[in-house]
Amino acid sequence: MDQNTTVNNPNVNPVNNAMGGNAAKGCFGLGKMGCIGIAVLAALAMWVYSGYNDLVTKEEGVKTAWSQVENQYQRRIDLIKNVAASAKKYAKHEQGTFQGVTNARARTNVGEQADQQMQAVAATADSLANVKMDPNNAQSMQQYAAAQDKMLEQARLAINVVHEAYPELKADKLFENLQVQLEGTENRVATERKRFNETAQDYNTNIRKFPRNILAKVFGFNERPYFAAQEGADKAPDLDTMFDE
Repeated sequence: MDQNTTVNNPNVNPVNNAMGGNAAKGCFGLGKMGCIGIAVLAALAMWVYSGYNDLVTKEEGVKTAWSQVENQYQRRIDLIKNVAASAKKYAKHEQGTFQGVTNARARTNVGEQADQQMQAVAATADSLANVKMDPNNAQSMQQYAAAQDKMLEQARLAINVVHEAYPELKADKLFENLQVQLEGTENRVATERKRFNETAQDYNTNIRKFPRNILAKVFGFNERPYFAAQEGADKAPDLDTMFDE
């Protein structure tokens, strides 16, 4: 067919003729199978896009949940340091009110022991405040939690010593308020630990399910460890017993 015939014949599509007769097939001249292939690739691209963004969202959720655990740990540290400071201030005041050399000397010795105990607690709290946990490492999480629990027990024993030296301290309003806040923090720590585990479980389940596990492997989304609390850590300590033993 020559050029004149092509131009004068209304049944001839010049575009189709220029593309080798495939233009009429649609989908860029690839025909029906080409259209199916393009649709499959588009669907796959959308699945990858949506799946990747969902994994990012869930991973950020795990990070946020862990930051809340850290916040409550820091609050516990700050409160224990405040308890120690309050006890020291009260002890200093009490030591200055005694009359009589013998009685004052005896109370001062006990007070010095209590002061040393609270200083040790404050020093431990300061050291823990500078420690960072790695939520990607189960051992790091457990070591930090164990150090926190040890600090709490140390504070408990120190407060017993302080109360023995200054039994009136229990009635001090500032000290009493700090006790209430510390007990509330224990409940918050337990709550945030639970939320973290739930968020990590949702994330871990997603990256293990087929076919989402393919995306997770390709883009480097790794399983996150759970917070395994030590036995009895789910119960807030009865702070009243600190003063009764």
